[in-house]
Amino acid sequence: MVDVVDAATRSRMMAGIQGKNTKPELLVRRYLHACGYRFRLHRRDLPGTPDLTLPRHHCVVFVHGCFWHRHEHCFYATSPATRKTFWQEKLEGNVMRDRRQLEQLNALGWRAIVVWECGLRHIPAQLHEIVPLIEHGSSVEEWPPQPPRIRRAPPQ
Repeated sequence: MVDVVDAATRSRMMAGIQGKNTKPELLVRRYLHACGYRFRLHRRDLPGTPDLTLPRHHCVVFVHGCFWHRHEHCFYATSPATRKTFWQEKLEGNVMRDRRQLEQLNALGWRAIVVWECGLRHIPAQLHEIVPLIEHGSSVEEWPPQPPRIRRAPPQ
């Protein structure tokens, strides 16, 4: 399959992808702040530079995109049709790095919550489920625990 845009346009599009202050991250931040939680953003002294750090609860929160972090069994964790080897290596590297960073955080005594983008897109009303994870969760928790069922609209 051939890319539908030229190399310069693709490069500009990829450069525009943010790593911090994304819409899903802002949604989680607003919700937790409204619930009374106070946190620090993007602590660079912790493995993985967590999106949110809640020192009082010794808990960190990562807001992951399903594509970039390969949310297992998720509709959005697709693989590009072009440059398959490149993308497979890159995305598998992301998963291995995430796993390693979660293990390092656990070894330092931090609990981690991974909030997946698909949950924020499709079941935002259930975001309240992360509060018990912050309060009483185990070493690594995921929300939602399973990707929501997403169906494509039939062609018209």
